[in-house]
Amino acid sequence: MSFRLKDIVPWGRSFDEYVSMFDLSETDLRKTILGCCDGPASFNAILTRRGGYIVSVDPLYQFNTHEIRYLIDEIYPSIIEQTRRNQDNFVWTTIRTVNELGKLRMAAMNEFLSDYPSGRKQRRYISGKLPELPFPDGRFELAVCSHLLFLYSERLSGDFHLESIKELCRVAREVRIFPLVDLDSKPSRHVQPVTTLLKKNGYEVTFVNVPYEFQRGGTQMMRICRKQLQPLLEQKGSRNKSGCL
Repeated sequence: MSFRLKDIVPWGRSFDEYVSMFDLSETDLRKTILGCCDGPASFNAILTRRGGYIVSVDPLYQFNTHEIRYLIDEIYPSIIEQTRRNQDNFVWTTIRTVNELGKLRMAAMNEFLSDYPSGRKQRRYISGKLPELPFPDGRFELAVCSHLLFLYSERLSGDFHLESIKELCRVAREVRIFPLVDLDSKPSRHVQPVTTLLKKNGYEVTFVNVPYEFQRGGTQMMRICRKQLQPLLEQKGSRNKSGCL
């Protein structure tokens, strides 16, 4: 059975999941990070509390705390029920049951909601969406994009993926995207053509196995960097010719 979602909905993942999904090292966590399409994840809240530097961007952040809480409460039962109906699409090892998943997700979203009012004032949560981001060139060292690109392959075109990734590369030295499967846990049909076009446009693209699998088959992230150094990177002294640190 396939998922039936009217819209791309907010669904928050935990800090530990982000670390595993994007294979983030302690060195990575000390970089200036953009979390793109973070939604109500707890990654920003916890990384900030640990002394990291992160800005999250998502159209969800146009709303206030009360409105986001209302939306979460509205969609939560539907997502849990659809997950229950599609249990074969998931690997129940680290997360063992649908009920455990619900508790994990709600804990992450409550962490986000507690942090959101202060984070919004501090400009750590900024309203915006792909393929146009409200940041200057080279603003971040690392951008991570979770559960939007490739996951919604039926709704988002190949051109949208290409322009979105190029935009992420404009604002960050390195980009990591997870997962590379669609809502039905099948390899996204956009991965190969987008990869080919990115390489033709001067980007270095690699696929990295990560220590995370919940959605069946979702075990890889895409890592993208520019092959050529930009003037900004030369001024800051990058350490290799791929533009990645």
